[in-house]
Amino acid sequence: MYPGISHVMLWLIIAIVLGIIEAVTLGVVTIWFAIGALLALIGAAIGFSLQYQIVIFLLSSGILLYYTRPIIKKYLKVGTVRTNADRLIGEKGVVTERIDVANGRGQVKVLGQIWSARSSDNQEIPEGERVEILDISGVKLVVKKLER
Repeated sequence: MYPGISHVMLWLIIAIVLGIIEAVTLGVVTIWFAIGALLALIGAAIGFSLQYQIVIFLLSSGILLYYTRPIIKKYLKVGTVRTNADRLIGEKGVVTERIDVANGRGQVKVLGQIWSARSSDNQEIPEGERVEILDISGVKLVVKKLER
């Protein structure tokens, strides 16, 4: 391969570099390629040709990435920032200022706090109506009118 570097050493270097990248970025992507590089390293140590080592690296990395990344992301919540505002989703509130789609105005009181709000279906909701919080978009609650 390279003068003085065996395939085993090359795969070890690749695995270490990918591991460092994963540690710095915390994206749960390069870890699977680092594991693939370690499996290719084992293939190199056994004596497989470079072509088989590359196939081992690509297949194992791809399979790990495809099947395990969604599971890991679910449990680690990588890339999401949870806030206390998330607890408002599903709560009920009362419109304190008419939700006016045309002017982009409206407020809802939920759990003792007043929030800016907009309707989920772009319909006006009069003051005093009960609503359910469906989502939070920026600093506004996305609400729907509750059926009586």
